[in-house]
Order: sequence, then C-alpha cells, then structure tokens
Amino acid sequence: MKRPYRVVVAKPGLDGHDRGVKVIARALRDAGFEAIYTGLHQTPEQIVQAVVQEDADALGLSLLSGAHLTLVPRIIDGLRAEGLGDVLVIVGGIIPEGDIPTLKELGVAEVFTPGAPLPTIVNWLAETLDDLEAGEAAAGG
Repeated sequence: MKRPYRVVVAKPGLDGHDRGVKVIARALRDAGFEAIYTGLHQTPEQIVQAVVQEDADALGLSLLSGAHLTLVPRIIDGLRAEGLGDVLVIVGGIIPEGDIPTLKELGVAEVFTPGAPLPTIVNWLAETLDDLEAGEAAAGG
C-alpha cells in the first residue's frame, strides 16, 4: 500500500448486526488503513457527510437487511452531489448474485459476499486504491 488510505465503513438502514463490519474495520486498521466506522442505523445522508468530513478515499457499506438496491443508489447519488463521485465504493453483506451487476452499474466497484476472506478484501482494496492513485498521478491529477 502506497500510503494509509482513509476508508469510511458504514451500516446504512435499520440493520442492527454489526459484528462483520467491525471485523472488516479491524482488518483494515491492522493492514495500515485509517478505518472509520460510523456505527449502526446510518442514513444515506449521514454516510455521505462522514465521507466528506473524513476526506475518505473509499467507502465500505455493510448491508444485511435486503435494502441494498434502495440505499446504495441514494448514497452514490449523494456522493456525486458532493463532487465525490471518485470515492471508491464497495459493498459487503448478504447480496443476491443477481443484484451484483445492478450495483456495479450504479457505480459500486466491488461486492464481497459472506465468506470472502479478509486478506482478499484488504488486498483488493489496497491494490485498487494504489492503481487509482497511480492513474491520477499519471493523468496529472
């Protein structure tokens, strides 16, 4: 990892189960990321504001409630409205395979379903953010 990237991890909606997202946040911290967990029951607007306030490079959303096709578009639209369409968005949780292409069309970079190994998630995020940063540097940004 080229630098310690800032990642906001959030639980949108009414889902009250946060054990998995806490494990992800800890794994990211252990790997050198600055991981900011926003807590349970976050609205899309609260999540977008957390990304703004933390100047995050990435946003990880954990959804177990089945509301991913309602909440994720609102969050992505909110990020774009704030001029943060370049923030990398990843989603984890119980996401039906058939919904993954829709989420990716909306702008989600990757979806990790239950059973995804922590090193796979951490390495994918580090490599993707490194690649994005290298691309921006090459483009003069």
